[in-house]
Amino acid sequence: MPLVQPFRALRPAPGRAAEVLAPPYDVLSSDEARARAAGKPWSFLHISKPEIDLDPGIDPYAPAVYAKARENLDRMVADGVLIRDDVPSYYAYRLTWRDRVQTGLAVAASVADYDTNRIRKHELTTPAKEDDRVRQIEAVNAQTGPVMLAYRDAPGLDALLAQVTGTERAVDVTADDGVRHEMWVVDGPETVSQLTRMIDALPNLYIADGHHRSAAASRVAAARGGPGSHSQFLAVMFPDRQMTILDYNRLMKDLNGHTPASLLAALGERFEVTLADGPVRPAAANAFGLFVDGAWYALALHPELVPTDDPVGRLPITLLTKNAIEPLFGITDQRRDKRIDFVGGGRGVEELARRVLAGDAAAAFSLYPTQMVDLMAVADAGEIMPPKSTWFEPKLADGMVSHVLD
Repeated sequence: MPLVQPFRALRPAPGRAAEVLAPPYDVLSSDEARARAAGKPWSFLHISKPEIDLDPGIDPYAPAVYAKARENLDRMVADGVLIRDDVPSYYAYRLTWRDRVQTGLAVAASVADYDTNRIRKHELTTPAKEDDRVRQIEAVNAQTGPVMLAYRDAPGLDALLAQVTGTERAVDVTADDGVRHEMWVVDGPETVSQLTRMIDALPNLYIADGHHRSAAASRVAAARGGPGSHSQFLAVMFPDRQMTILDYNRLMKDLNGHTPASLLAALGERFEVTLADGPVRPAAANAFGLFVDGAWYALALHPELVPTDDPVGRLPITLLTKNAIEPLFGITDQRRDKRIDFVGGGRGVEELARRVLAGDAAAAFSLYPTQMVDLMAVADAGEIMPPKSTWFEPKLADGMVSHVLD
């Protein structure tokens, strides 16, 4: 089986995409999804967050929730809001957000290549979240949330994508968060074959976002066995150089017995600490910002404390963890410790100061964003990144294309 194949997408009928497209299921709480979908009967949130149509007190993992997802999907198909293509196709997908543009291709990726690590991972998954995605896939008999993949430089593939996106769009929608979503259907047999060959020649693909979705697809494929569409998973692959990782910053709920002065003194043993005149946006992996006691400080880790031959050890969050979060705040498990919180995405470093001044935290650290080259180096080494290392923007919309399991 090739690395990727075309598929018959279930997607919005012509002219219906603006009513359907929704943020990814995992970036909204149930309450936020309920508010977003209010007055929007065709929002894909009714499929991806179906608890919004049930009693607000319901467990979002209850069997009735998954049954509601299937009911809502069937309704949208029956009413012609979602239609399925007759011909296996690829789907060029362009995201435009602020000054950033990335153009990729929606594909059905090989589960076997995921299992053998040709499609490489960098993040741990949790069983509960995997179980949720498995139950969702089984309930609706489809993969409705795409995995975001990256590929290294492939000029021929990029050129062919540029050619494809010179044709008429099937979708052109700007969401309420300002992200423009454009899609082109690629169904010409010659172009489809050429894309399949070009992508199959790539040595690897890298999971950028969607580790739980891909892990769940692998579990469904193993349970069903044999050939079939369940041996593939829905993904959109982008050139790595077009992808944007934003900073993923830390809030510290207390100072672990330190005063602001003693904390700064302790940090001074490993960092050069400088009072800043405003918010600090680090420009290098060994640089950090600290907001504490109403003031911003710039921190520069001493160079001898930065490993050069360890792809995980040189990440900004690893450097901060080993030299501040663990020794000074006593936090050794960022997945579970309630004394640390995370602020990612486009909210900016100003949000850190606001949260500290509001009393939500005692201090905050701003970090340099993880770089794509570092993400791929970690994946190539078979290593795992620390939790909350990457925040990708813009995000793919749920509902643009779904992969039905025949």
